[in-house]
Formats: sequence, structure tokens, C-alpha cells
Amino acid sequence: MTALDAVSIITGKRDGEQLSDAQIDWVIDAFTRGSVGDEQMAALAMAILWRGMTRRETARWTAAMIASGRRMDFTDLARPTVDKHSTGGVGDKITLPLAPLVAACGAAVPQLSGRGLGHTGGTLDKLESIPGWRADLATARMREILSDPAIGAVVCAAGADLAPADKRLYALRDVTGTVESIPLIASSIMSKKIAEGTAALVLDVKVGSGAFMKSEASARELATAMVELGADSGVRTVALLTAMDTPLGRTAGNALEVAESVEVLAGGGPADVVELTLTLAREMVTAAGLDADPAVALADGRAMDHWRAMVRAQGGDPAAPLPRARHTETVRAERDGVLTRLDAMAVGIAVRRLGAGRMRQGEPVQFGAGVEIHAVQGDFVSAGQELLTMHTDTPEAFASASAALADGIDVDAAANQTERTLVLGRVQA
Repeated sequence: MTALDAVSIITGKRDGEQLSDAQIDWVIDAFTRGSVGDEQMAALAMAILWRGMTRRETARWTAAMIASGRRMDFTDLARPTVDKHSTGGVGDKITLPLAPLVAACGAAVPQLSGRGLGHTGGTLDKLESIPGWRADLATARMREILSDPAIGAVVCAAGADLAPADKRLYALRDVTGTVESIPLIASSIMSKKIAEGTAALVLDVKVGSGAFMKSEASARELATAMVELGADSGVRTVALLTAMDTPLGRTAGNALEVAESVEVLAGGGPADVVELTLTLAREMVTAAGLDADPAVALADGRAMDHWRAMVRAQGGDPAAPLPRARHTETVRAERDGVLTRLDAMAVGIAVRRLGAGRMRQGEPVQFGAGVEIHAVQGDFVSAGQELLTMHTDTPEAFASASAALADGIDVDAAANQTERTLVLGRVQA
């Protein structure tokens, strides 16, 4: 008979056993109700990180996450629904310009997002730097926004009753070193996306030093797992593998990234952010079955109009000044040469130490903190040239942030300038 108690489930997985359907259903339900404690679920998460889960286990874990709450249904909307999810990176602000851009192309975009996880920034933390903007919306209000042809997109927190088991586990993984587990990442993402009721989904699976998946092989494994989970649940799902060895764009940090996103919507912004935004938008428009060109919607200002309407619909003021940190410090090149490495993980750690991320679950973040990037990987730089500017309200953090950056910057006088490849692969059912 299958043992249905926390210790037996933990030790079984620790010893390499497969969890039965009954064990998975029981432990997720008990964790949701509070009869399995955080310390026990943390131990199980570590065992899963170490031992992994089969496709059957992952599918059942995902189904149990979904069953812990309710499922949303937007099939009655006049517009086709499509969503996007990124596995997280440094400077990854793509959701901000992408959601209104795809809405401007005729789709409804119900984007349920999260807060900072590990060294990566959280979309909700970024948007909450906009004065008045709020992440918590009732389902009825979401439906109103998605139905409005002048808006059509919403970025908000998952309700407490939407995959509540995942909400608890997501926060726990952030502070227990178990973020990188492929089965837990796949089930966390897909349980929310399936439960939110979107008909189509585009996944941006990051690869590189600043991503949770360091190798293309592991990223492809994660992408395949999520695409399979989506297909099995009737959600049209495709995944792109994209580079995250160096930060995306020229900023990392909450308000700094919002400002850069607005630049993109205004027709400017860094080339890599524009490229990835348009690439993902085209995938989403195709998945939604629409015949529209996102580049046109970006160029003619419709995407900016939808952004402003989306921010206002969630209580924010798109014209209000964004928070700025009280203190800055500059990092300069020590020699002439090519900036051969600006490591995304190093920048992400520095941003977290400056106050833009969390060291502990539930901590507040500094909206103005972060790193501004003046030279990108592949650029030629001169000795004394500004490479980065650190922003924070707590200047005592500069020393530890500088230490993190020092390990992630290389300038080589003999190297040649190079160009970055953003999209590394594509996975579909």
C-alpha cells in the first residue's frame, strides 16, 4: 500500500523512488491545507531537485497544482487569448512592451506574472514601481479589461485561489535553493498557465549564465516538458530558447526597466529588446490565429496607446515620474579592449544586493535600485570609460554589489568585436 505521509514521501524520493499518483495528490493537497509544513515541502523539493521526476510524475504534479484551486475560462471572449511566459533572466523586461503590442494586434493577453525569483527580476515588482499601479485584480475586472478593444491586455498576480499550492511552493523555492529543478519549474509555470484559461501560450526559455538553465540541452529539456504539458492539456504551446549569458537591454532593476520598456514602445530602445519583443509577438499572433504584423503596431503607436490604457486600467499613472535611487556609483573599464564578458549572473546578483531583489521571502524591494549598462558585451571600450552605473537607496550595498560585478567583467585587448545571437532554438509539439 502506498504510504501517504510526508516523511515516507520525502525519503522515498530522496532514495530515487517514483512518487505514485496517490502520493502526489495527497502531498499537494496537504501542503495547500497546511498539514504538510514548509520545512517538509522544502525537503521534498530538494529531493526532487536531486532525483528528478518522470513525465508521468510531472504531469500528475501539475494536475494536482491545478486541482488545488479553480480554473479560469475566457472562451467566451470575442478575441482569441494568448499568453507568454519567460523562465526568467537579468534585464528581461519583455512582458512590459510585449503584452500591449500583442493586444494592439487583436489578441486578448491574460498575463499572470510573478515577483522576483532568485537573481532574476519579477514583472510585478517592475510594474509596481509605476505610481498607483496594482497587481491584484478580481476576475471580473480582468474580463472587463481583456474585453475592452482599447486595452486587451492585463498583467496581474495570480489570485489566491488559482493554483494556490504553486503560489506557496514558488515562494518557498526562492529561499531554499530549489529554483533550478526542471520538473518544479515546468509544473509551476504550466499549472498557472493552464489554470488561467489561455488558449495558446508562447514560452521564452532562457539559456546561459544568467538563466536557471545554464546549457542549451537543459533548456531544451525544460521547453520540451512544458510544451508536452501544454499539449496534453489542450493549450497550443510553443517555446523559444533565447540567450541569457549577458543582460538583456541596457538596464536591470525595477523602475529602470520600466523606463526602457517605454522607450521601446516609443520606437526606440535597445536593439536586442526590440528584436526579442517582435520575435515573441509574431509567435503569439500566429498562435492566436491572427493576421497582423506586430512591427506595424509598434511603429504606428498603437502599442503605446494600449500600454497607457493598460497601466491606467490597473490604477497606474503612465505619465507619473518613476522612482529614482538616491545614490549612484560608476564602474569603469580598467583597460582598453573589447568587453568580452558582462556576465548576466554577476549583474543579477549585484542588482539583488543593491535592493532591487529579495534576500528573503516577502521582503520589500527598492523600486529605483538596479544597474544601468553603458557598454554591452562585444563593444570596444577605453580605460576609464563608464561601463555600468549602480543605483540604490542604501549606499553601503555598493561594496558587495561591486564585488559581484568584478567577477563578471572581462576586457580583452586582443579580442575581436562580436555580435550576439538571441534566438537559439524552437520547440513545438
